Amino acid sequence: MLEVKTDPVSPKTELGPNTVRLTFLPSGQSVEFEAGKLPYQEHGKPQSILDVAINFGVHLEHACGGNCACTTCHVVVKKGKELLSELTEEEADRLDTAADLQLNSRLGCQAIIEKPGEVVVEIPSWNRNYICEGGASTL
Repeated sequence: MLEVKTDPVSPKTELGPNTVRLTFLPSGQSVEFEAGKLPYQEHGKPQSILDVAINFGVHLEHACGGNCACTTCHVVVKKGKELLSELTEEEADRLDTAADLQLNSRLGCQAIIEKPGEVVVEIPSWNRNYICEGGASTL
């Protein structure tokens, strides 16, 4: 099940037992998929926040191609931190160079959604690229 919802006001449906809902703020755009069934798009780690974004056409900067070599895919996890992989030492070292580092900051290319449920991330305002290659961003 691949579904994109862009109306942040509409009521959220209940999630199935193996469904992941990832919401990107500030746009409120949500995507849903069955955990473990998403095709890998070769950017970031499989089923990472970046990989999910690319699968659904949601623009999340990733200047290094998702290799943990920059901080352009920096997101702040607002909900669902417990559903994500643990922060690795490599990711923590890279995050130390990120602007506006927060307690729940993660790199989208490294934060793997490991369990079904709802995850909400905010793309910091300084990191939103409204004009991207291929057209305008939805964020």
